[in-house]
Amino acid sequence: MLTTTPLPTRLSLVRPEAGPHWIDGAWWPHSRDLTDELPILLASLNHRWGRITRVTVHTEMWPACPRRMPFTDRVVHINRSGADGSRHKICLLSYGVGRCDLLVVAPDTPPAEARRLMAGAARHSDSE
Repeated sequence: MLTTTPLPTRLSLVRPEAGPHWIDGAWWPHSRDLTDELPILLASLNHRWGRITRVTVHTEMWPACPRRMPFTDRVVHINRSGADGSRHKICLLSYGVGRCDLLVVAPDTPPAEARRLMAGAARHSDSE
């Protein structure tokens, strides 16, 4: 039997003590398959945002995705949006903790550009 190990999460987050900011970091998924990618992202954010139960993604970035997805002890509801300006963002909601907005770096982005975008998103805050 062939088993696969999930690829590591490519995630860069703003430090919690960074003060006010409009984006919480960046995520560079390995593919456009949200069914494969979202559980890895949720597991990576569990320590900081806890029980994420709702996610909003853009229809162009994620052409096929379920309306809901089981994850550990809960069901995550997935909303799709076609709003301008949100193509490269994902919004995650956690009751009691709040909202996490991440820049989504397209999977086919060249590595040097992706690292630059991720570093910039993790540094950004309203005070800079």
